[in-house]
Amino acid sequence: MKSSLQMLLVLLAAGSLSGRAADKVDFNDDIRPIISAKCFHCHGPDEKSRKAKLRLDLREEAVKEHEDGRPIVPGDLKASTLIARITSTDRDEVMPPPKEDHALTAEEIGLLKKWIAQGAEYKPHWSFQKPERPAMPQFATHASGVRNPIDAFILARLGAAGLKHSPEADRYTLIRRLTFDLAGLPPTPVEVEAFVNDQSADADEKVVDRLLASPAFGERWAKMWLDLARYADSTGYGSDKFRLNIWPYRDWVVAAFNRNLPYDQFTIEQLAGDLLPEPTREQLVATAFHRNTMTNVEGGTIDEEYRVAAVKDRIATTGQVWMGLTVGCAQCHTHKFDPISHKDYYSFYGVFNQTEDSDREDEAPTMPLTTPEQQARMDALKNEIAALELKLSAASPEVEAEQHEWEASVAQQHGFVGPPLTAFEVVRKIVALEPSEREPKQREELAAYFRPLSKVLAPLHQQLGAKRAELASIKPVKLPVLRELAAGKRRETHVLNKGNYLTPNEKVEPQLLSAFSTFVPATPKIDRLAAARWIVNPENPLTARVAVNRFWSQLFGAGLVESEEDFGTQGALPSHPELLDWLAVTFASPKSGDSAQPGLGWDAKALLKLMVTSATYRQTSRVTPEMLEKDPRNRLLAHAARRRLDAESVRDQALALSGLLSSKMGGPSVYPPQPEGLWKVAFNGGQNAYPTSRGEDRHRRGLYTFWRRTMPNPSMTTFDAPSREACTVRRLPTNTPLQAFVTMNDPAFVECAQALARRIVREGGGSVDSRLKFALQLCTVRPPGDAQVKALAALYESELTAYRADKGAATELATKPLGPLPANADPAEMAAWTVVANVLLNLDAVLTKG
Repeated sequence: MKSSLQMLLVLLAAGSLSGRAADKVDFNDDIRPIISAKCFHCHGPDEKSRKAKLRLDLREEAVKEHEDGRPIVPGDLKASTLIARITSTDRDEVMPPPKEDHALTAEEIGLLKKWIAQGAEYKPHWSFQKPERPAMPQFATHASGVRNPIDAFILARLGAAGLKHSPEADRYTLIRRLTFDLAGLPPTPVEVEAFVNDQSADADEKVVDRLLASPAFGERWAKMWLDLARYADSTGYGSDKFRLNIWPYRDWVVAAFNRNLPYDQFTIEQLAGDLLPEPTREQLVATAFHRNTMTNVEGGTIDEEYRVAAVKDRIATTGQVWMGLTVGCAQCHTHKFDPISHKDYYSFYGVFNQTEDSDREDEAPTMPLTTPEQQARMDALKNEIAALELKLSAASPEVEAEQHEWEASVAQQHGFVGPPLTAFEVVRKIVALEPSEREPKQREELAAYFRPLSKVLAPLHQQLGAKRAELASIKPVKLPVLRELAAGKRRETHVLNKGNYLTPNEKVEPQLLSAFSTFVPATPKIDRLAAARWIVNPENPLTARVAVNRFWSQLFGAGLVESEEDFGTQGALPSHPELLDWLAVTFASPKSGDSAQPGLGWDAKALLKLMVTSATYRQTSRVTPEMLEKDPRNRLLAHAARRRLDAESVRDQALALSGLLSSKMGGPSVYPPQPEGLWKVAFNGGQNAYPTSRGEDRHRRGLYTFWRRTMPNPSMTTFDAPSREACTVRRLPTNTPLQAFVTMNDPAFVECAQALARRIVREGGGSVDSRLKFALQLCTVRPPGDAQVKALAALYESELTAYRADKGAATELATKPLGPLPANADPAEMAAWTVVANVLLNLDAVLTKG
């Protein structure tokens, strides 16, 4: 008897798993992609660009009578004018028009004919329907290749294509893959050996739990979110002024991932934390998400124009980040492909149009925030000031004697000129009294007047003055935040003709996108908080799908929906729709121990653990000819993805392997080395100097690098990091020679090679052979091969010979920019090891994750 899984694969291969006959044309899979790409531009939702009053996105419109007949007559090809037009040989009649270069292929025409013959059934777009938990394919044991439900869905799809899982990757590959994916750094040799030698059944789970609990976890996943949040340390546009007060938001994101803030709350706090009842300091900081919009501080610009641009950016970003919708396409006209009208857009715009910010150079409104270092120093100063004040008020024989002498001199002064009852006059009257006649209050006034004049106490007064001045000099960071306008200052919102803020048309009230708001409970006020709760409402068809797809993409190289930024009708179809919906429902459902109806309660760490403990994730990345033939882009996931590390991780890894990486977290952004003169441009307010960081700030993780929008760090840009002038949903990888120039010649990477060379000599043993084996295992995270050792040994010997003949070049390569060599180190040897280290840091096995 066949196993449940085998039976499942047979059923799927026969087309019965989805209930779809093998020859049945499916509207969403087969037809919508054709008419959306080739027809909707002229015959879609946008009434202004619609031709011949024909809509093909709605069945009732497509089948009704028009001037030249009915475009679609279900079941009747001859009567359907659409078929006549798409098959016409007349250039004036054929559709799409030849000049638009959207010609239909013979295969597409065949599908349209077959679809109409089968009744021209329409279906709602798949992502606009609430996901339902699909029946999970049955699975039995690890022996079947199934470690958790993810694998059952993947194997079912692979079986239908005549493929299967690849073997499991070896432990060295797994520990490196897991550590980069969850923490963004390479594993240490101690961590590698501990995992490789751990024979317990839950060895991999222990590694995953350790990485999820690591502070580095938040730093790794914050990188992804900061692209979405278009986080930068400058305001953008021509002047691109420094925004030195925005970094607390970056630190909030890191902390939110580390404390595993549920994704629904993570969403609400960023979009509307200020509107929550009695918001906390952290919830207010979160609202800086939408203060990452650009601000134009150039002289002569119109604040309202750029305030409007900022609100539009918030609409576009909110739509793409949480719902995978290109909402911004509707700012000038009704969306040509998705159900978002021009009026809908501005009603939604009205929700975000009531905040106080208005493109002001002072970034108002802001909230004062002290850094941990500032707060610690302020607390210390307050304690020191209190101690000094106590000393200054304490009784002292020396001070008392000094005061008696002073009182005698005051009593002898006559002819004092000044207004009556001045402080000195009051004091002189007290001095005139016998000490026994003075009241306690008078004695206190006398001491308070004298003590600042005391020479004995002068050093303490100087210290007190200095401490008070230092305390006053500590200025909190003024973080830009969102704040609603007061009731009497609310703005009216109008539909803007062609998106122009100078041409307002119809007035609209704040509303949510109508096509997706049927599940929102009646509320007297639609504001940002209502919008945030609408976005994370379990009835919302998009939010959970978009979220799990984004996490999946970070681990597997591409999303189940490859177009992460577009879940609309122009987006890609999911490669595994049942798996996507199962993950979405599971992620958004309340936490549950029910294996049949599991729920994660928006727990991102639990979701990631589910993904990385699957057999699908643990596959080797080796590719066979059969895989290339049947699935050249690995959309079915018959093997693990092999891809280069992201921009930040390329440098972070070099710092970590060399031993230079600082573990310091948070605080103002830092300035690692970059080529001189890049900031010397016009119209930037004189902010030309690049203050290269020193000490450990020079070696912080890439996450903390100062991000200037018009001139991001060039080594990161070369490795596809965005400018963050706008929301970036996914980084599209490139491969260029410039990347090799960076990792081989950039001073930051040369410095890492120098430090790695010193580490190899320090920790690798006494022989060339032992040092090479240590270096290879450190960098590639696997035992070295003999051929690798032999090749690097030959390189080392040739470089050593060359540098012994040129001591000046040897010293320069071994010390600049890192600094002097350790005592008794041979410059020629260290230069040769630096070359070897440079080669190691450029190996494909080091720069890619397999």
